[in-house]
Amino acid sequence: MSTPADPNEPGALPEPGGPSTSTAVLERTDPEPQVAEPGDHERFSHYVRKEKILESALSGEAVRALCGKMWIPGRDPEKFPVCPICKEIYDGLRDPQDGED
Repeated sequence: MSTPADPNEPGALPEPGGPSTSTAVLERTDPEPQVAEPGDHERFSHYVRKEKILESALSGEAVRALCGKMWIPGRDPEKFPVCPICKEIYDGLRDPQDGED
């Protein structure tokens, strides 16, 4: 026959159904930054033909940037960095994606 263990004794196990606490350590892992995340196009100013921006202002239709992004211009492009893909295309390293040559 065994005697019940003293719950105040170091190393004693808690009684079944009794109060218990535990602490776990979770390791936080930061995601690796991606070069092109969804929505990255929203963080840049894009190159568009001037006449297309004027047409968009009058008609409300979307324009296509050199990189291929479609949107309706409506913010100050000076507040954002230039899209690296648009810059590459503008500098002649890639073919334009805006459907015009």
